[in-house]
Amino acid sequence: MPRLVSVGNVVVDVVMRIGALPEPGGDVIASSSDITAGGGLNTMVAARRDGLDVVFAGQYGTGPFGDVVRRALADADVEVLQPGVDDQDSGYCVALVDASTERTFVTSVGAEGRLGTRELERIHLRDDDTLFVSGYGLAHPVNGPAIASWIATVPPSVRVVLDPSPLVATLDPAVLGPVTARADVLSTNAREARLMSPGPTDLRSVVTAMAAAAPGTVLVRDGGAGCWVADRSLPDGPVLVPGFPVAAVDTNGAGDAHGGVLVAALTRGEPLLDAVRRANAAAAIAVSRPGPATAPTRAETDALLAAHPA
Repeated sequence: MPRLVSVGNVVVDVVMRIGALPEPGGDVIASSSDITAGGGLNTMVAARRDGLDVVFAGQYGTGPFGDVVRRALADADVEVLQPGVDDQDSGYCVALVDASTERTFVTSVGAEGRLGTRELERIHLRDDDTLFVSGYGLAHPVNGPAIASWIATVPPSVRVVLDPSPLVATLDPAVLGPVTARADVLSTNAREARLMSPGPTDLRSVVTAMAAAAPGTVLVRDGGAGCWVADRSLPDGPVLVPGFPVAAVDTNGAGDAHGGVLVAALTRGEPLLDAVRRANAAAAIAVSRPGPATAPTRAETDALLAAHPA
């Protein structure tokens, strides 16, 4: 069976909902909060709920946060490849979600930042697998160079999806370059796309410029507007696959839901634009629910697509 194989990070999210970010030196009281596993888990949960087998090949720790991570992976029915780190806990992320549903992150790195060459050698990829790489993993001084070197050994039959993350502007070009060059799908949000191609101003031009430099498909998520798609199979240039009208509650994890469902749909053989539309539907459902791991089931996504025929 085909699988999504993730070399990303799973950390603990400390999510706090606030009216607005405080001014420097100020304080604000959260209206609610949650402690849950997040990070790369959200993409894996989305793919698993859409029917795809998932393997977590990243690293994780031992301790109270590591316990949360291990339990969440087991609950999500994700195969765990690495034995874990026994002398360090998993890291955590403080996620502030304001009244506009925008999220702001501050992350403390733990055992997930210790994915080295030895750990990557444990991964045995199948021809029909999809390898999912996140910029959060590439940002670590151990993981980044190890993945950038290892990516050259990934068989051509394996689809590689890269989500460079909000950290894209800080990534070492010597790390990001080889992974981008191998990526069959480059998936970003609008902010990240503008950081990667700072010349043009309107988003369609940004996508066009990115596509000219990328070897594969370029996807740029534009919030509720939908997702721009640039691919050599589209003779008239980038197209916008529209989003779905929903009342957004929390955008935390929306891009992860999009990525996981996209991979599941592509793996089933759905045409590119159909797969992107399905991913848009899943992301729309995810933002209508509070919390990070809110990707819908396959049946829920099917229902929203049926309610809004293309």
